[in-house]
Amino acid sequence: MSVPKIPTELIAPAFNPATFGIGRREAIDQLFTRLRKDYPLALAEVPGYDPHWIVTKYEDIREISRQDHLFHSADRSKTLASQIAEKLMRDYSGGMPTIFKTLVHMDDPEHAEHRKVTQPEFYPQAIAKMESQIREMARRHIDEFLAKGQGADFATELAFRFPAEVVLTMIGVPKKDHQKLLDLTHWLFTYADPDLCRPGANITDPQEIIKTWDVVYNEFKNYFESMIHERQTCPMGDLTSLIANGKVGGCPMNERNMISYLVILSTAGHDSAAATSAMSMWMLAEHPELFRKMKDNPGLIRGFVDESIRWASPVQQFVRSATEDYVLRGQQIKKGDLLYLSYISANRDEEVFKDPFTFDPERSPNSHIAFGYGPHICLGQHLAKLEMRVLWEELLPRLASVEMAAPGKFAESEFVCGPKSVPINYTLA
Repeated sequence: MSVPKIPTELIAPAFNPATFGIGRREAIDQLFTRLRKDYPLALAEVPGYDPHWIVTKYEDIREISRQDHLFHSADRSKTLASQIAEKLMRDYSGGMPTIFKTLVHMDDPEHAEHRKVTQPEFYPQAIAKMESQIREMARRHIDEFLAKGQGADFATELAFRFPAEVVLTMIGVPKKDHQKLLDLTHWLFTYADPDLCRPGANITDPQEIIKTWDVVYNEFKNYFESMIHERQTCPMGDLTSLIANGKVGGCPMNERNMISYLVILSTAGHDSAAATSAMSMWMLAEHPELFRKMKDNPGLIRGFVDESIRWASPVQQFVRSATEDYVLRGQQIKKGDLLYLSYISANRDEEVFKDPFTFDPERSPNSHIAFGYGPHICLGQHLAKLEMRVLWEELLPRLASVEMAAPGKFAESEFVCGPKSVPINYTLA
């Protein structure tokens, strides 16, 4: 059986963080539309990287994601990484494929055992009890944003800050430290973006990703160590208390896993909601007919949130490795092969979504997989949806019109990507 291969010049841009920062992602959308048509499941051989099967189709990603025992998350880097980066990670971590050991980087039974430590706090019924507190936070952030006047950046001044406060408060981080952890999130997820990378980073250095992840891990470790020890002595009912006293297999979590757990909650716990909210405002500001539709039909807000999540697909990709030979879409995947799962491509799949490049708040059904699928589906998905619903329920009634004050800008990241700047002008209702 011959292996279909994607021309290197076609697929190479998907391995470059800068590609995702072009315009409104037209370049990446065009690339994956071409791949879905001509190379739906094919091998990419990009210099400096091990070969990856590029998985572009919705049903293929679901098939992989529901079989964690066949397609592992922990054996190799969970995100796209060069051969140099993988070697440096193993050198740094004593042979482990990644510096962090978060839920994202685990397989069962380890994944399931760690996930259940906090999972009840993220069940829909538990999240629903927080709505009044989250709504108060949203109102305060909206007040602060509108006080900044015309041309204020919705992304940096509201979309980034509001969900960060929600999840960091759940973790037990005092408000005075929220900006520090927000900065660390940007350093981690957008290490290659000239505006969001850590100060002093050399984004042209292929080793920069490891240097940054080393800095970020140690910054988080230094911050959370004392909190963990305090909560072990005196639990306070927050997520840090659960993690500090959580048992895995009847034993306490080790320090690396506790720090990594808090890292994923402190970063992924708000970054996807922030990127999606910023993208939503960009759409409203550029499409007055959409803005008017939402103003006139507040009952559409839940659908608007779901469509915003599909449209933004802030987590661009994850990588899995095959644990045994497997036939997928008629192609022979070999044990040890790497598979690049493109969520943004899956959420534009023409075989699943009618008019996928039309933003439709009334889309039904809207079974996107922006939060993943299967056992690794995002732990915080219900929290993110509640945050975004509350935000628009509180903000839309206060606006009579909105438009872009200047061109928006996307972050340069091949992993988690969303708008980094959405300056708007508006009139109040």
